[in-house]
Amino acid sequence: MGFSLCAPPVDLDLAAYDLENYDDSNTWELNTYGNTYHYDDLPEEVGTLAPPPAVTQPPAIVPPEDYVEEVTLPPRPTKSPVPSTLDFHDPGLFGPDTGLGMPSCLLCVCISGSVYCDDSDLTQIPPLPKETTHFYARFNKITEIRATDFSNLNQLKRIDLSENQISKVNKDAFRSLLQLQDLMLADNNIQALPELPSTLKHIDVRNNQLRSSGLHAEAFKEMKELQFLYLSNNKLDYIPVSLPDSLRVLHLQNNNIQSISQDTFCNTHDINYIRKALEDIRLDGNPVDINLYAQAYVCLPRLPIGTPV
Repeated sequence: MGFSLCAPPVDLDLAAYDLENYDDSNTWELNTYGNTYHYDDLPEEVGTLAPPPAVTQPPAIVPPEDYVEEVTLPPRPTKSPVPSTLDFHDPGLFGPDTGLGMPSCLLCVCISGSVYCDDSDLTQIPPLPKETTHFYARFNKITEIRATDFSNLNQLKRIDLSENQISKVNKDAFRSLLQLQDLMLADNNIQALPELPSTLKHIDVRNNQLRSSGLHAEAFKEMKELQFLYLSNNKLDYIPVSLPDSLRVLHLQNNNIQSISQDTFCNTHDINYIRKALEDIRLDGNPVDINLYAQAYVCLPRLPIGTPV
């Protein structure tokens, strides 16, 4: 709000206010001058601002004391029963059905021809797509390799079942795998190996319970491309004989080998025979004194590593 005040016009005798009587108090008549004007009677010019519109709050809704709010919950998912076996069914978009309510390629990871089932709490080998070339199922609880686990898998080149609980391998488990190159069975409880494909290049059966009686006679003789043979930390009594010339690495440490024959590595019928490829032989941790069998190493490019008794 604003207002303004102004004094009314007054007729003054200018001649009465000269330099001679300027200081004369009678000339000013202050009492009369102050009574002449009554500022309270003057008109006011007032400017008014419109007040803001009042906001009316809606009345609060108070529910009755016995009011109960109803909430609809979504239905709880029901867990389908899991069969105790992995049965083979016709292949679908994601591979054959595992019998666990999902195909193999949803239970595992399938990339091109490789199937990865590592650390999946498997107790059996699941049915695999026919085009599988590499199969990995490490760190599971598989106890057995059955005859049908790898049937009809003609393109399979690599099997890795390391760190399971396998104690039994069917005699026909690998018979039909004509392209198999790598067989990894380390860290299991295997006591015997079945007949193996002659196409193998890499065999790893470390840390098992394998015995010499659990190997076929001349089990590795026909494997013309075998390069790596890992048999350490088992219960073998002797070195497998008739090893192929292609072999590069032979690890037999921590077994129960007590002697070495002259024809274990060399050919006693050919004094000119040299086994050029075999450069890594480990015999340490066995109850055998390798210094007693010098004639067994004459064909080798390097002496075996062992622990003299």
